[in-house]
Amino acid sequence: MNDDVVYFNGPVQNGDFTFAEQPGKAAGIRLAEALNVLLGLAPVPHLWNTVTLAGDVRHRNAADQDTVNRQREEQTLAAKYAPGPIPAGGLLTDADPQVSSLALTMIRALLADGTLTVRDLPVRLCARCGHMAGTGTAGDCRSCGHGGSRVARRPLLVFDRTAHGPALERDDVHAAGARTPMHLFSIAHHAPRLLVLSRTRDHGVDLAPLGLDGMVLDPRAGLHVAVLAAAGEQGAVRPVMTVTENAAANVAAYGAPFRRHGAMRLRYALHGKIPYETAASDQLYEVYRAQAVRELFTDWYLPLCAARERAGVSAARIPALLKFLRRAHLARPATPPGDLLTDLRHRAAAGDMRWVTDARALACALSDRENTTGPTGPTRGAP
Repeated sequence: MNDDVVYFNGPVQNGDFTFAEQPGKAAGIRLAEALNVLLGLAPVPHLWNTVTLAGDVRHRNAADQDTVNRQREEQTLAAKYAPGPIPAGGLLTDADPQVSSLALTMIRALLADGTLTVRDLPVRLCARCGHMAGTGTAGDCRSCGHGGSRVARRPLLVFDRTAHGPALERDDVHAAGARTPMHLFSIAHHAPRLLVLSRTRDHGVDLAPLGLDGMVLDPRAGLHVAVLAAAGEQGAVRPVMTVTENAAANVAAYGAPFRRHGAMRLRYALHGKIPYETAASDQLYEVYRAQAVRELFTDWYLPLCAARERAGVSAARIPALLKFLRRAHLARPATPPGDLLTDLRHRAAAGDMRWVTDARALACALSDRENTTGPTGPTRGAP
């Protein structure tokens, strides 16, 4: 079995929401958890993206910003899981010390072999706060709202894609037996030839040790390093990051230099969005007499279905999927057959998600899950 595969969620942006309000934000976390449980693995940390302009602005505008430093990030992350506890595997952000340390190690190696370079380039800076808008864009500053800007030259960390192959290839997608997402390759390949990987942020992987004062690593690159850092702590050689198709297309080019470190090789497990507004209907569970599997359906089965239906789970499919899960749940054996469970784990490790609509395989997975985590699954409130 591919026991060196471990699933991690693509770091979730720490916005103004809770999982109770927006359960779709937890889809990647729940998918990774479901697959790791099936593989018999210990809980892994939930990964978060905190290197955001919105987070900088929130912190800057807070009345107590001089006294709490960035502790507010920890408080807002914990609040995402309310009223439940922090997950058993803990939390890891893309600005934590182990991520910063690994990022600097990787960047130094990539600078040494020429994959990355530091170049003096013209950029547009906010005339008031100095935030870097980009190499040519204009308009109000997204950091402070000021309308004036100036052009200046400054050293930047850059990745020239032309000398390093495609931004995204078939082998970067972890999905045995699935359709090749050609449109994603096209989107990723149309990223700018020269990618700027250093940004002006208040929070993040500080690039000052590389001579880039006041700059941090672009979070689109940093989130890949966060997965590798978490994988390193778990001893995972083949970390797989759960991510939507759209997100993968947007981050792949920036993450291309950061998908390998030592023996580790990161791939993407794509999943679609879930119509939770339809799945939240009380009437749905009453009509199909499925109240007993409601949380199992929303928190476990739908994320698995989203990995099979990567373009998104259709709202029209929700009743049929609920009925299918209910039947499989009723038919689950007390002990999963050993040969079927072994085959199921091989498929899960390989990213083959066709089993989620195979009644016998699903019943086996349900039995294994119940034997592993108990009849109610993981602690309520911890996706």
